[in-house]
Amino acid sequence: MKIGFIGLGNMAKAIIGGMLEKQVVEPGELIGSAATAKTLEAVSERFGIETTPDNCRVAEESDILFLAVKPQMFPQVIAQVKDRVDEKTLVISIAAGKTTAYIEQEFGKTLRLVRCMPNTPALVGEGCTGVCYNLQVTDEDKMLAEKLLSSFGRAVEVPERLMDTVGAVAGSAPAYVCMFVEAMADAAVLGGMPRAQAYEFAAQTVLGTAKLILETGKHPAELKDMVCSPAGTTIEGVRVLERQGMRSAVVEALTACVEKSKRL
Repeated sequence: MKIGFIGLGNMAKAIIGGMLEKQVVEPGELIGSAATAKTLEAVSERFGIETTPDNCRVAEESDILFLAVKPQMFPQVIAQVKDRVDEKTLVISIAAGKTTAYIEQEFGKTLRLVRCMPNTPALVGEGCTGVCYNLQVTDEDKMLAEKLLSSFGRAVEVPERLMDTVGAVAGSAPAYVCMFVEAMADAAVLGGMPRAQAYEFAAQTVLGTAKLILETGKHPAELKDMVCSPAGTTIEGVRVLERQGMRSAVVEALTACVEKSKRL
């Protein structure tokens, strides 16, 4: 089995790294293409996989083909490789906003097509990837795709109508979480804590809280209430966050992200 990547950016590298670390594939089973010699050399050196500047070669040789370029590059790249992709190839797209119907239309033929939206925590094996399939994908294809996409975190099947929402709550949200961590660290620095230590405390608290939600299955509100003692410091902070519209700001940010994704 040969797995190809057209595009070797951060998400492609996260996927490759996860698959190799979990030993679901060997380096010799992978091939990737990119626009710059610097990227090709760096990826080859880091992962020990074959790289090439030739997108068409990757398309021809791959049993599973990841389309890992930016959404705005899809028309150009698909036009270049569409006649080189065999009908038996399982095509996996990681592009935001590009539907299975759009991709099939650009290829001008029926494909076995997987659409997914991974996120940057995949770089440390803690990704959350939304996945959907077109009608040509078999149960065997789904099992294989899930195996690959689960190698760098969680992979969850969703209906395609929710993929823009997945992009907001998983794909884009790490940026918002980082802003929250940065703000908490700023407050800790204001309170006298050294900057590096402030980031450590803030980031570990976010990591631990997320793990608490996932592993206990408790509602976030229940876990919040556990921290809020009567007339205590935490409920005072909650009062300020509510007054400043924290919840509304988060909802509005993710809603704007969904709408933007639909326009891509």
